[in-house]
Amino acid sequence: MTKESSARPTQTEVEILGILWERGPSTVRQVHESLGAERPVGYTGVLKLLQNMYAKGLVRRDQKDQAHVYEACEPARMKRQLLGDMIRRVFAGSASQLVLHLLEDEKASPKEIAEIRRMLTAHQRRSK
Repeated sequence: MTKESSARPTQTEVEILGILWERGPSTVRQVHESLGAERPVGYTGVLKLLQNMYAKGLVRRDQKDQAHVYEACEPARMKRQLLGDMIRRVFAGSASQLVLHLLEDEKASPKEIAEIRRMLTAHQRRSK
């Protein structure tokens, strides 16, 4: 299998990427413990997933020590890719519909809404 930088991760791979984004570089055991807290999964299953993710180019692997340490590749690019894919599939390509949906569900705190406003203002200034 060759490394494909544009390979779309599976749902479980996205969960593992989330763990790596949050924790930073992690061993298979650390990923297994984090993922196992959410749902039952075996150590060898997590190892195989990480090996597949490495082959796809989704993660890097440090092999210096006995325990391999995995790290997400290009997290910002991958997050943009995943979000863009979701916006196209779920919201017909409309970022505004995504934002409206999030705000309608009242999941954003007043602090987050203020931050969104600040970012929109900064984005408008850059776009002029």
